[in-house]
Amino acid sequence: MKMKTLGAVLLLLWSELVVVAAESGHTNLQDEAADTAFTQQSCQPDIHTVLREMSALVAEQRVELRYTKTQVEALEKKAETMETRMRASENKVETMETRMRDSESLVEQLKSENAAHAMNLSLTVSEVAALKREREQRRVSFSASLLTSGDGHTGPFSAATPLVYRHVFTNVGDGYNPNTGIFTAPVRGVYHFVVFLHGAGSSTPTGLSLHKNGEHVAVAYSHQTSGSITPSNGASLLLEVGDVVYVKLWPNSWVFDSQNRHTTFSGHLLFPM
Repeated sequence: MKMKTLGAVLLLLWSELVVVAAESGHTNLQDEAADTAFTQQSCQPDIHTVLREMSALVAEQRVELRYTKTQVEALEKKAETMETRMRASENKVETMETRMRDSESLVEQLKSENAAHAMNLSLTVSEVAALKREREQRRVSFSASLLTSGDGHTGPFSAATPLVYRHVFTNVGDGYNPNTGIFTAPVRGVYHFVVFLHGAGSSTPTGLSLHKNGEHVAVAYSHQTSGSITPSNGASLLLEVGDVVYVKLWPNSWVFDSQNRHTTFSGHLLFPM
């Protein structure tokens, strides 16, 4: 097909040459025809050469095309492999992100639990401290005698006189003050108080009274002209925090004390309220 087309083109060119020769006044048409035939014969080998070169070029192009196609297919396979790996990597990344989110959620949960435990621990520590304070507050007890050394009577006085028990046996909770003879309630509760006293029989009676916040509570009193006198008394009182309890010497009476601790004042917390 290509050779027929090329022959048609050459024939057309030859026709045009004939026309040009006629117009220019050449008379020897046979010579021109002979020249044209010679020219066609001369060009014929060149056409075959061109065709061979074109065939070789086409074959080369086909080989190159097949090679290029092979490369393209290899690249497509490589691209598919890369895409598969990328999808696997993306899935792995998504899995890692999911695990990371789960880990973060677990960390937050653990933080919340730790905060709750810390709060519970703080509450527990506070509760323990409160229980410890309450236990310490429950431990209230004191006992004291009148004189720290020597012996003798105290009194009589014309008016009721507060007594200061200076020799302290025990003072748990520090409710009793040996400088004033006054007990101050550290906690609200029921307390039990006891007074013991000693005196010699004479015309002077032996007696004292127990007081709460300035009010008379009870009296321990005895009067005889001979022998020893050892009256006593006690009472259980509901005290508020800050209430005070103390002892007064009964008017025109006396009490005796010595290193044998005859005259004492004691108080104990029975239970808090």
